[in-house]
Amino acid sequence: MKETWWKEAVVYQIYPRSFMDSNGDGIGDLGGIIRKLDYLKELGVNVIWLSPIYRSPNDDNGYDISDYCEIMEEFGTMEEFDRLLKAMHERGLKLMMDLVVNHTSDEHPWFQAALKDKNSPYRDYYFFRDGKPGGLPPNNWCSHFGFSAWEREPEGDQYFLHLYTKKQPDLNWDNPSVREEVYRIMQFWTDKGIDGFRMDVINYISKAAELPDMPEDGPYLATPYFANGPHVHEYLQEMNRRILSQRDFITVGEMVSVTTDQARLYTHEDRHELNMVFTFEHMYLDAVGEDKWQIRQWKLSELKAVFGKWQTSLADGCWNSLYLNNHDQARMVSRFGDDGKYRVESAKMLATFLHTLQGTPYIYQGEELGMTNIRFGSIGQYKDIDTLNHYAEAVTVFHEDPEHVMEAIYAKGRDNARTPMQWDASPNAGFTDAVPWIPVNPNYTEINAEAAIRDNESIYHYYQDLIRIRRNHKVVVYGDYNPVCEEHPSIYAYTRRYQGQMLLVILNFFSDPAVIDLPKACLPENGVRLIGNYEDAPACEVHMKLRAFEAVVFLGGDGGVSIHAR
Repeated sequence: MKETWWKEAVVYQIYPRSFMDSNGDGIGDLGGIIRKLDYLKELGVNVIWLSPIYRSPNDDNGYDISDYCEIMEEFGTMEEFDRLLKAMHERGLKLMMDLVVNHTSDEHPWFQAALKDKNSPYRDYYFFRDGKPGGLPPNNWCSHFGFSAWEREPEGDQYFLHLYTKKQPDLNWDNPSVREEVYRIMQFWTDKGIDGFRMDVINYISKAAELPDMPEDGPYLATPYFANGPHVHEYLQEMNRRILSQRDFITVGEMVSVTTDQARLYTHEDRHELNMVFTFEHMYLDAVGEDKWQIRQWKLSELKAVFGKWQTSLADGCWNSLYLNNHDQARMVSRFGDDGKYRVESAKMLATFLHTLQGTPYIYQGEELGMTNIRFGSIGQYKDIDTLNHYAEAVTVFHEDPEHVMEAIYAKGRDNARTPMQWDASPNAGFTDAVPWIPVNPNYTEINAEAAIRDNESIYHYYQDLIRIRRNHKVVVYGDYNPVCEEHPSIYAYTRRYQGQMLLVILNFFSDPAVIDLPKACLPENGVRLIGNYEDAPACEVHMKLRAFEAVVFLGGDGGVSIHAR
């Protein structure tokens, strides 16, 4: 296996609006990030992924961009960005920027020019189409945020395509001029000295040529016609030749509706596209189909099957990204753990899980503190356009019970991840001296960075240990993946082997104690405990009993045994 720096990295995602406010306007900014770089350095991460900081009208909190080469005024100036990048590099931290080029803002000059003149070359930068008879849109697609994916232009007869909000018109990548514009933007930030790109819904950039209707009796989210389209690999290979091959970048593509076979095409080292992808299959384990608002109880057997499939399918020449939450997902301890009695234990267990699989771990801000979901008192307190659109459509169009809709929002709404970072127990959690743009989670007096740093047994210090272990033991990064006792109903166990070393990872995903009997071949020779989330731990032996949400990792010699134990 080829060893590279980005495989060994640990990435920390910052959602700038909610990270740290330095100028007292209630909104996080670049100055606030600069203030907290030493905190991130001390945590041990070495790559920072910044959610968008570009100029934007903020219909979708910065994922609707009106100028890709300017900084959003609320966040600061380009001079502050330059200081931020310099300060990161001085601390050995690398910067990965968010590239959002499936769509722009409708306030981008390209789109404004397209609206102004039907004969403008910018008209073909987007998807403008005639409607159907009877005032119907061009096809029956809906957007990811509900309602139609088509909006009629304000002063004209045609409709434009938007797979997200109506203020996020999709770009037409089949137009070579669009691709040239994207590469110009990427070159601008490359010349600044950044270290990589996270690419928003990048597998959507090639749509089916005719934009056909979905079958009448089928789902109207037209994924087959806009995901993994006919020219997507051609365009990404072109991007790689033009920009990504210039430096040893870290790259990750957000890819909804991608299979392991498709992911291999995007990430195999011989294909010269991307380093890794963000897959979503595990994010639908608690949903009915791919409708996140239709909630069901997730099953450990399905979680094992999904992670096991991705671990084995991408083991040869490809690479995984590892995450359980981000700016678009609920807090992982609330979703997959226990954010009450066993918050600390389950947060540590889930962290052990992510940091002992093969792939690059991604930490979302506040995850290292065990931050939890939020329950606002009314829909009026929510800010996220996806949440607000869902509520409006569910209640007014489909006449669902508002209380039932709110329960889904409490579980899955994106604002769960967007409440301000909890720095200390002072007012507004030390995030701001003003009224924050979105309310702080009331539990900040208990859950905050200052308290976590003081407590040697905190989740924060456990993350430090996990990151340190990863840095010191290559088996944690490069070791193969072999599941153990796959049929166990509550314990997830696996081994990792590399260059004569072997890890044994044993995780109880539930609050009830559990017993496991391991095959002898799974025990590392002279195995010693590497890390665990209880002060004392069971010995490395065949018969083991785990407490609530217990995680334990043993390290020893490989012994030369090939393991595919059941």
